[in-house]
Amino acid sequence: MKVYFDNAATTPIRKEVIDVMVGSMELNYGNPSSSHGFGRTAKSAIETARKSVANHLNCEAQEIIFTSGGTESDNMILRCGVKDLGIKTIISSRIEHHAVLHVLTSLESEGVEILYVDLDLEGSPDLVHLEKLLTATSTRKLVSLMHVNNEIGNILSLKKVANLCKLNNAYFHTDAVQGVGHFPIDLKEISIDFLSSAAHKFHGPKGIGFSFVRKNSGLDSFIAGGPQERGLRAGTEGVHNIVGLHKALEIAYEELAAEKAYILDLKKYFIQEIKEVFPNAHFNGLSGDFDQSTFTLINVALPLDPSKAQLLDFHLDLNGIACSKGSACQSGSNLGSHVLQELNRSEEVKSWPSLRFSFSCFNKREEIDYVIKTLAAFVDN
Repeated sequence: MKVYFDNAATTPIRKEVIDVMVGSMELNYGNPSSSHGFGRTAKSAIETARKSVANHLNCEAQEIIFTSGGTESDNMILRCGVKDLGIKTIISSRIEHHAVLHVLTSLESEGVEILYVDLDLEGSPDLVHLEKLLTATSTRKLVSLMHVNNEIGNILSLKKVANLCKLNNAYFHTDAVQGVGHFPIDLKEISIDFLSSAAHKFHGPKGIGFSFVRKNSGLDSFIAGGPQERGLRAGTEGVHNIVGLHKALEIAYEELAAEKAYILDLKKYFIQEIKEVFPNAHFNGLSGDFDQSTFTLINVALPLDPSKAQLLDFHLDLNGIACSKGSACQSGSNLGSHVLQELNRSEEVKSWPSLRFSFSCFNKREEIDYVIKTLAAFVDN
């Protein structure tokens, strides 16, 4: 049996998305920058997609800039914020995605002040400390905090952070890669300045995402060249990928209520069943909380002897089970999860192996039963 429980790393592409992408590759092959009919047809497909994305997030079409994905979007916003907006101080957390953290390290070496907000016991940013950092900083500043943590699933209150930033004249960027398509986000109601997203997290294609850049922000080009994407991101657009993103996001929000209920039921069932095999299992961060974490994942530390735990990943993979011991971007690295290292866990729990299981609408209870059975067999051997 093959079981895919690594949807936080990437999701399978919906059949409907594949179909519209194939159709686009067959028909919309003109260069969107060309003035002839073929080019205008391709350009029209892009602008229709842009308007649709903007509609789902309640913003203006001109504020959506298509990129290659979340990493480019994070880089674009942080680096251009320093280059174009005169940002001297960036406030973030130590459990951001490396697409943010590695940029911050680079910018710090260039003279930008980087401050890190304290985390509470479960790994969520301490908003009291964030306010202190904001009020104590007189330079032009930007806050970059992710919407949904990709490893432990903690949900940030975008509205609270946005309000703090607005009161203290700070820009607010959120890496919403794990949030867009899974949670409604109203950019008219919440004063976010910049947002990053990637289509492959909501059953769209890889290699395409978008930045939300609030109009009149002052951001200038990230990739120099032609005038594509309002002059902020040069390069011939991947029309079929943009069309795929459009369709994937459209379905994600049309089916959100039903699919959320279904996936949340899977998460609850998984937690219930894993406790039968591991009564002392520890759920990292807020991933075991149904209200304060995303419905799409759990991150669990299993009480196993360290010598035996080394074989756990191999055992699961051998039995056709895909999950993650951290962010997919860290696979192959000998380093432990930087997120889990920041959590306030007992020394005993720290010695246990942690696994992230992440779910989608394509998963079934029978797959959970198989995973639990496989884990139980591993314990008994």
